Amino acid sequence: MHFGFSYVGLIYLVMLMLPNFIWTRNQPKEYEKYVSNENKMLLGFERAGEVLVTCAAVIFSDFNLKPWSPWSWWLVASFALMMLYEAYWIRYFRSERTMRDFYSSILGIPVAGATLPVLAFLLLAVYGKNIVLGIAVVILGIGHIGIHLMHKKEIGS
Repeated sequence: MHFGFSYVGLIYLVMLMLPNFIWTRNQPKEYEKYVSNENKMLLGFERAGEVLVTCAAVIFSDFNLKPWSPWSWWLVASFALMMLYEAYWIRYFRSERTMRDFYSSILGIPVAGATLPVLAFLLLAVYGKNIVLGIAVVILGIGHIGIHLMHKKEIGS
């Protein structure tokens, strides 16, 4: 692990946060009804994971581009998942923006809005051989995916 600024981590965070900022003005109908029922432990994991992933993604230079090697395929796969995440958001914003739309799957990946970025950052951690980001992503995934799965179950989807 190498301390230093990661422009790749910053790009990933922008790709992650930009649709989420737009989403704040385009939340699904009845979303607030489900938020009040969130498991506090999962919420704690999610919040801690968000902070840890955000910090780890930018303070380690391990994620920046390196000369091509077979290991680079981890970054390619990670970036492909982030592009699929962007496609998920485009589909959501074009939809009626219901709870079912928000918790939908894409290409068979359940609760894509939660699962895709977690998997993308996990593969980024593998690419950078960075255990700190890996642990942070697992913490985030437990909370974020867990909450989304609970909401999906509540809506009966």
